[in-house]
Amino acid sequence: MDPIELRESMPALESTVYCNWGAGGPSPRRVVDAAESALEYHEYEAPAAEGMYPAAFDAYDEARAAVADLLGAAESEIALTQSTTDGINRIASAFDWDEDDVVVRTDLEHSAGILPWQRLKREYGVEVRVLETEGGRLDLEDVTAAAEEATLFCISSLTWTHGTRLPISEIVDITHDAGALVLVDAVQSPGQVPVDVREWGADFVVAAGHKWLLGPFGAGFLFVRDGVETDLVPAAIGYRSVADENAGDYQYAAGARRLEVGTESPAPYAGLTEAIGVLEAVGIETIQQRIEMLTDRLKAGVPDERLLSPREYESGLVTIDVDEPETTVDRLADRGIVVRPLPTPDAIRTSVHAFNSEEDVDAVLEALEDEY
Repeated sequence: MDPIELRESMPALESTVYCNWGAGGPSPRRVVDAAESALEYHEYEAPAAEGMYPAAFDAYDEARAAVADLLGAAESEIALTQSTTDGINRIASAFDWDEDDVVVRTDLEHSAGILPWQRLKREYGVEVRVLETEGGRLDLEDVTAAAEEATLFCISSLTWTHGTRLPISEIVDITHDAGALVLVDAVQSPGQVPVDVREWGADFVVAAGHKWLLGPFGAGFLFVRDGVETDLVPAAIGYRSVADENAGDYQYAAGARRLEVGTESPAPYAGLTEAIGVLEAVGIETIQQRIEMLTDRLKAGVPDERLLSPREYESGLVTIDVDEPETTVDRLADRGIVVRPLPTPDAIRTSVHAFNSEEDVDAVLEALEDEY
């Protein structure tokens, strides 16, 4: 399948220059159809067939398998969540924290990678250290110094502020050598670049399907490296968390499944499964190459003093300095162009997917000429 063929099945792109995939990706019709079909089957046919719970479990199992294949993980290492924020909170709530613990994050994290640690500081006295960055870059010497007393590192694979790629495998090696664990917020990676959690070596990887993967809202996922889950005591427990819900003395389910809880709609996960299948049919490498071509075209039209992302390709996230970011976003919206403002840096972010066109990029550049 060609990216442009898939673009033609996305109703949201019919009348809009959509360049905000880093926030949320409009779904193709077949993804929405898959979610709707799963819901209809679950509500109309499953009650008189195998039952509503088995039908939902089938959707969960299919989603775990699709995610595991996408990330290069085992199915037992995947827990289904509702979002990236949900996944980070499930990890943050599964440790026995006290004032001797130290969580390290960068100053580039999304609120999903900030608020859970602020809560730990308030509730348990956990120390939270923030590594400063420059231009979306992290100094590995700072990582080494911070890792000496760290309990857990929280870091993004692709920065949502600059679109830079952080050296995850190197950070993991440094942190593991110091005896700390690593949680990677990878939500900006799956769907636009290949992801191999084995290559990263991280203990936890969280993401969701509603951005670059083109899935519906409500389908997130969490990777837990095999063996690490034995030290986790989830804050919430339900029949999906345990090996046998009817046992008098419960035992947690094997693998990452202990971080799942109870009943959820199968529809978002059926949509996620379909979305992953669609993108794999296009080819993640094909998608990445097209994103690179389109972002190169975009950056070529942005003056050096205005481009806050690297000029060389690293991702489809391109941050541009304008004088009035909020006003610029509104003005572009009036012209049918969707981008977003950023709080830090004070700029706009254009995120370009393989399903954009050269004409989309040129429309953005033309609109920005009036904003410099």
